[in-house]
Amino acid sequence: MLLPRKLKHRKVAKGSYAGPATRGFTISFGDYAIKAMDRGWLTSRQIESARRAMTRYIKRGGKIWIRVFPHKPVTAKPLEVGMGGGKGGLDHFVAVIKPGTIIFEMSGVDETTAREAMRLATNKLPVKMKFVKVEKK
Repeated sequence: MLLPRKLKHRKVAKGSYAGPATRGFTISFGDYAIKAMDRGWLTSRQIESARRAMTRYIKRGGKIWIRVFPHKPVTAKPLEVGMGGGKGGLDHFVAVIKPGTIIFEMSGVDETTAREAMRLATNKLPVKMKFVKVEKK
């Protein structure tokens, strides 16, 4: 699973994820990609699950790029604990996803294989996605 090596601050505020993606919205490495249409958080487990689904389908042929990284720590209080007593400990990490963000890229396979592999990956993710391919000039 993906997680940061070091953290400057263990607990951070929720923050805002309003507006469209201002970076990471163009295909940079591969020929095909999946692009987020909604906003939300992707956990490191969800990213890994989607990556494994794609890799399994293409039978380790081609190349996959993960374009998002879960930097943001999320805290949670233990189950059955009353109100008060502070914020809670570090639970997991998430990547903030805005509309237009490229999540995965793929190359080295034909379009139908890439489309099906990315459909399987999309089913693992909580955000609505769209399959896109690079425009030929």
